[in-house]
Amino acid sequence: MLVLPILAALTASFGWATGIILAQRPAQKLGAFEFTRIQLVACSAILAAISTVMGYWQTVAWGYWPSFAASICFGIVLGNLAMIECLRQGGPRRTELLLSLKAPLVAAMAYLWYGETLSAMDLLGAGIALCGVCLAIFFGTNEKSKSDTATGSLVTVILLGVVATGFQGFGFLIMKPALLAGTEPVAASAIRLLGAAFLISIVALWPAKVFRPHHELTPHLLGRTILPGFIGYGISSTLLLYAFANLEAAIAAVLGSLSPILVLPVLWLREGLVPRVPAILGAILAVLGTAVIVCF
Repeated sequence: MLVLPILAALTASFGWATGIILAQRPAQKLGAFEFTRIQLVACSAILAAISTVMGYWQTVAWGYWPSFAASICFGIVLGNLAMIECLRQGGPRRTELLLSLKAPLVAAMAYLWYGETLSAMDLLGAGIALCGVCLAIFFGTNEKSKSDTATGSLVTVILLGVVATGFQGFGFLIMKPALLAGTEPVAASAIRLLGAAFLISIVALWPAKVFRPHHELTPHLLGRTILPGFIGYGISSTLLLYAFANLEAAIAAVLGSLSPILVLPVLWLREGLVPRVPAILGAILAVLGTAVIVCF
């Protein structure tokens, strides 16, 4: 039944839209490395506990350990470090625009590796949805969000965003065979996070300035760091893994890339920033594109 994986991908988009707004302030205070390290350690512990209680470890197809290793190193560690740095320097909407490139990149990789092809209606729906995403990002609100300030050069932000998008898409796509072999998505997420937390904690032992927090870690800042991490790593990533296992990879990537649309109502509710007419049109196009994918 395709309804559940479609809803899973859409819910993942909403989770990332919320998480990326919540993440920027603590990420700016701690720095990309320390922010990512705290999130990975905390979220891996939470998901490992859930997998243990629910007995999900028994479902893991351990024969696909190279896929797990590649997903950990590239999809989580390198991909998320690049994304957090892009978020710090470019702001949420610019980061989301670059992350929306995940759909065509994943489609190309899925075609090359797994021979996946899309129907004409799927391509049409994906194209309409991506056009809506771009409209929403370029014409989001009349006012500039306090959470959407850019501090880095445009070239740096674009480079970081493209690297993050490519690595994250690769990290999800390479897990598909293990998921099809019966691995529970929660357990898959736990393994990915445990491996990434271990690697990043080893790197953190190197006494380099770039690996040190930029701000003193208080309990309040710790909570503000863990919350968006659990929304993104714990909930959204697990839901998107489930969608990747049950949908064409490109469709899962498109539906999981609608967070720029969903960032707009989050910013509206959080900061009172009313979306502009082109942004509303973009949201309508995204809904229309999703409907074409679902119905045809």
